[in-house]
Amino acid sequence: MSQQLSFEGELKVLLKTGKVVLGSRNCIKMLKTGKLKMIIIASTLREDIKDDIIYLAKVSGIPFYEYAGSGWDLGTLTGRPFIVSAIGVEEEGSSKILELGRGG
Repeated sequence: MSQQLSFEGELKVLLKTGKVVLGSRNCIKMLKTGKLKMIIIASTLREDIKDDIIYLAKVSGIPFYEYAGSGWDLGTLTGRPFIVSAIGVEEEGSSKILELGRGG
C-alpha cells in the first residue's frame, strides 16, 4: 500500500524538525553557495525571480517544488503573517519533503 505525501503535512514536519530559510533573496543567496537541499517556490512569485531560482537550482542540481498556492498561502502554512514566496530547505529533519522535489 503506497502512502501519498501531502505537501502541507510534510512542510509542517519540516518546519518543526528541519532548518529552512525564507524569502526569495535569501534563497538565491543560499543557492549560489550550494547550501540548500531543495527549494519551494509559490506559484505567484514574480516570473523573473522564479526563472532565476529555477535556473540556479537546475545548475546546482537542487530539486525544486512549485507550490500551487500564493505567497500568502505559503506564509500562512509557515505560520508567518506575511508573504513567503520561497522556502529553501537546508536540513529536511524527519520530513520526506525532498521526495516532492522535481527539476534538479
